[in-house]
Amino acid sequence: MAQQEKLQDLKLRLSEFMTRIESLDPEETSVDDIDRLISMLEELENKMN
Repeated sequence: MAQQEKLQDLKLRLSEFMTRIESLDPEETSVDDIDRLISMLEELENKMN
């Protein structure tokens, strides 16, 4: 994957991550929800390498 494509993909994933975080209701957020968010962050980190 070219550097520019990689950057665009990361921007899109980060945007999706932020949207998901903003939509969470703290009173209704489960451990599974947090685990999914952590997994998303790990995927983003791996894409950066």
